[in-house]
Amino acid sequence: MRDLTPTAAAPLRQTPFHDRIAAANTMQEWAPWAGCLTATSFGDAEMEYSAIRNAATLYDISPMMKYRIAGPDAARVLNRLTLRDVSNLAVGAVQYTAWCDDRGKILDDGTLFRLGEAEFMLCCQERHLPWLLDSALGYDAGITDATGDLAALSLQGPCSASVLIAAGFDVSGLKPFRIARVPFEGGDLLISRTGFTGDLGYELWVRPGDALALWDRLAGAGAPWGLRPVGSTALNIARIEAGFLTANVDFVPADQALREDRVRSPFELGLGWMVDMDKGHFNGRRALLAEKEGQTSRWALVALDIDGNVAADHALIYHAKRREVGHITSAAWSPVTKRSIALAHLRRPYDGSHSDDLWAEIYALRELQYVKLMMRAKVVDRPFFAPPRRRAVPPGPF
Repeated sequence: MRDLTPTAAAPLRQTPFHDRIAAANTMQEWAPWAGCLTATSFGDAEMEYSAIRNAATLYDISPMMKYRIAGPDAARVLNRLTLRDVSNLAVGAVQYTAWCDDRGKILDDGTLFRLGEAEFMLCCQERHLPWLLDSALGYDAGITDATGDLAALSLQGPCSASVLIAAGFDVSGLKPFRIARVPFEGGDLLISRTGFTGDLGYELWVRPGDALALWDRLAGAGAPWGLRPVGSTALNIARIEAGFLTANVDFVPADQALREDRVRSPFELGLGWMVDMDKGHFNGRRALLAEKEGQTSRWALVALDIDGNVAADHALIYHAKRREVGHITSAAWSPVTKRSIALAHLRRPYDGSHSDDLWAEIYALRELQYVKLMMRAKVVDRPFFAPPRRRAVPPGPF
């Protein structure tokens, strides 16, 4: 007879930065991320968001999936797996990319780092090791899960470059989507000019044993610039302003979808610019070519500007207040633009020629009772916020 006694769930793991984060997280506001504890807030999400846009912030991205692809065929493997042409990615550069199944539906998006001629690191939200290994059969390349081999911090905000320089890391000449290696604690510290806020920022990759030393050096150097840790609540507002997508929020990975109408192609997620049909065969190419030539895309991911000041989380979108034509996946009140903004999936052609009479059905709490609001929505360009400093070289003092 089977033992049906309930078993306790495995405890969430602690990242290499946990001791410092737990000490700062006095309200103990935590959430799970890939089996690890991550802070949602350090007690004041509004001030944390303000620091992202006006000072400098630290966010622990150690739980992010990291895969090492190395070997003579590493570039060929990644050209087969991802949408963009990896041969155009220089050593020491980073590429935002995505990958599909054979039906041309998105599995995930992420960043691809070229660490050497035949060595890459792929970072993403979801776990993909079995799929990566199966897809690489026959190639002379090894693929390993390196998630536990590196601790990582996201240092974001207009003062982030000043903090790094004060900490002894000269990044004044580092361009966006480029990588620098600097010595640290007897090893290497990898600094990439990347991030998830759409602002000036960097991501720092270090050996787990050196994580606390890195945190302490940055904290000491960053004090004059108001450096503070931030949680996922504040970061989420910034990434919506930047128009960035999150798996299982803005799209369902194709290998996890239970319903056929939930999956999306790159063309339906605004990622069609990535699809390189000229680089040779890659996963989903045949299906994507047919979709492009036949113009069969059914959906469009759009940015919406919504009347009022209530965040339109999970709202349905209607045309002329009658026909349901889409739904919102991410929404926020944007403090920096003073607008209610959202990312939404709209049925074509309501993203373009029929987008002049769109309405969001929002349920807002008013004196302990939810009331329905029909607020006008307008399709606008993405991103909502793109300060010039995010690409400035050198960034300049702030």
